[in-house]
Amino acid sequence: MNDVIVIDNLSKSYKQLKAVDDLSFRIKRGELFAFLGINGAGKSTTINIICGQLKKDQGKVYIADMDIDKNLQLIKHKIGVVFQNSLLDPQLSVKDNLQVKASLYSMKKDEIKKRVEYLAELLDFKSYINRPIGKLSGGQKRRIDIARALLHQPEILILDEPTTGLDPQTRKMMWNVINKLRKEKDMTVLLTTHYMEEASEADYVVIIDSGKKVAEGTPLELKNKYVGDYMLIYNTDEDKIKRLNLPYEKIPLGYRIEVKDTKEATELIKNNSDLFIDYELIKGKMDDVFLRVTGKSLEVK
Repeated sequence: MNDVIVIDNLSKSYKQLKAVDDLSFRIKRGELFAFLGINGAGKSTTINIICGQLKKDQGKVYIADMDIDKNLQLIKHKIGVVFQNSLLDPQLSVKDNLQVKASLYSMKKDEIKKRVEYLAELLDFKSYINRPIGKLSGGQKRRIDIARALLHQPEILILDEPTTGLDPQTRKMMWNVINKLRKEKDMTVLLTTHYMEEASEADYVVIIDSGKKVAEGTPLELKNKYVGDYMLIYNTDEDKIKRLNLPYEKIPLGYRIEVKDTKEATELIKNNSDLFIDYELIKGKMDDVFLRVTGKSLEVK
């Protein structure tokens, strides 16, 4: 896979505040890329620069092998964005909102009609396509936000906290659609999220704090590097747990011990078979990675 987004030494300041500080990363074509940080870490500033909504102070940004300083209009046609705050007109119907947006891409009437019908089927909003946006629920509006971003069949879809506040059913539907398009169209997705289970599904993760990159890697690489694993052992007594000479804590019906990785856990089980009768091996979580790297909790607003 080739790099479809290349960010080199990107910086952006607001007076004395360094919002983005010498940031560099790569996103490969077809990749689900998770971009994590607390509010104010620099995520939205970076996204606004990628989308051409904001001027950078320094650094290079390449989208699909094009320099954003020289090819901004071409780049905009390759990107679809679902912002945190909806850009839909509450007075217009769903269909009118989508038709107005599609006309900005110089799409022909027949093409617009077919595309809107396809998205209505894909995102299941045919039953309220003629309803004003202002009359829709939060989950219904989010479907239309996504449809709006997909109208021109972008190569890159940017999702800025797209599922915050959504019900589980709508979140599942949204991810089913996005994964279908990634598989069929090799679409690249840049995601910011406060849901760590979504970040855990990413191909690659970059964590930023105060505008700086502080960690990167696959979810598995980050878990192995920063948090390790732990084991839950049930129906045993504390003297046997002490025999392991490892840090532990008491939990309901058993004990929790930390292990470096699966290899260490396997050795423990082999050498203490009488102890490991009723147990679980739990991999570290992305929540723990984020807390370890930044010292902060990434909570859903």
